[in-house]
Amino acid sequence: MAEEAREPAPKRTVRSLSGWNLLAVEVLAFITRMWCASLRIKIDEETRAVMADPAATVFVLWHNRLFGIGEVHRRFRRPHVDRPIFGLISASKDGAWLAAFFERIGIQAVRGSSSWRGMQAVRESVKVLDEGDLGITPDGPRGPCYDFKSGAALIARKANSRVVILSLNYGPSKQLKSWDRFYIPWPFTRVEYIAREVEIKTSGPLEPLAEELKSKMTAITRDR
Repeated sequence: MAEEAREPAPKRTVRSLSGWNLLAVEVLAFITRMWCASLRIKIDEETRAVMADPAATVFVLWHNRLFGIGEVHRRFRRPHVDRPIFGLISASKDGAWLAAFFERIGIQAVRGSSSWRGMQAVRESVKVLDEGDLGITPDGPRGPCYDFKSGAALIARKANSRVVILSLNYGPSKQLKSWDRFYIPWPFTRVEYIAREVEIKTSGPLEPLAEELKSKMTAITRDR
């Protein structure tokens, strides 16, 4: 008996939002911009100098420190550097919400993750550095929290540009019961913002590089 023909697997597409979903994102983004504008952000001179350097940059921060990242870019990067910033965001339905939200606070999206479009996302991420900066969360999109994945180390190595690790250390804030224990600081909260340029080894296994970068990020990260 002839083997029955199998139906082709459904083609996966990069998800996006439309209609009322986009309107909801517009409202949320407006509230968030006003909220972030109220934050009292404190930086040191080294951070100020790092942010003012016009060179193309890969910015690396933990997923639970994303609240306020658009605001620190607007205050401390945009006055010195006229280039957009891109974020690596999952190509899934959940990522569609985050991509739409980020675009409304000034961060453009490169869609992909370790489980889908991984290598394509790496190539696209490196390419955007020709025209802008790139932000990545090495423990995203699903954790574990503070786990520096080798894919993020690969992007840092292939970028052939400077790499800057970041941390936003919040004062009084709410932590969600999510995988990353996401921080949401209260309005008008004081936030310590730290940015440090790091050297990237251009050869060798990715795992030791990831561990080294994780150690350096841990050193500037303060949990409540």
